Amino acid sequence: MTRKIHTPLTREDARALRAGESCLLTGTIYTARDAAHKRLCELADAGKPLPMDIENAIIYFVGPTPAKPGQAIGSAGPTTSYRMDAYSPTLIALGQTGMIGKGKRSAEVVAAMKEHGAVYFGAIGGCGALLSKCIKKAELVAYEDLGAEAIRRLEVEDFPVVVIIDSEGNNLYESGRQAYLDSLK
Repeated sequence: MTRKIHTPLTREDARALRAGESCLLTGTIYTARDAAHKRLCELADAGKPLPMDIENAIIYFVGPTPAKPGQAIGSAGPTTSYRMDAYSPTLIALGQTGMIGKGKRSAEVVAAMKEHGAVYFGAIGGCGALLSKCIKKAELVAYEDLGAEAIRRLEVEDFPVVVIIDSEGNNLYESGRQAYLDSLK
């Protein structure tokens, strides 16, 4: 079964999701990679406001290519998430409830997810051109100097993701591997 989720993603909604569930996201999500995350955390550390509302936000770890004529955005595939691990716990504590990327996350990120009620979604790497078709609008929010890694507000429709790590710390990368190994017995 695929769950349809409309953003913003409240902590209550995030806590209801389970590792392994397929989801289709519709609404607003933001883009940011490591350089933007670093700047966001520096603002937070200085007690300054962030350039977007982090409360109940989902951040997609992506550096999209330029849009072709008639497109909202170019290819928009996920980047490796561990690059954001030094910054994600701070943003989760500030209210972020979802992250989209690929690859493993650190124990510190998972602990923050469990403490505050957040989830980590996986998007399929190598499918950036297909994923971009679910992005209906892209608007620059901050850090234009970062180029593709600037923060953008995306309007998405039925953007496909899978819950990789849920707010209880259940991890599809671990449980899926174990289920496969058990099936070989």
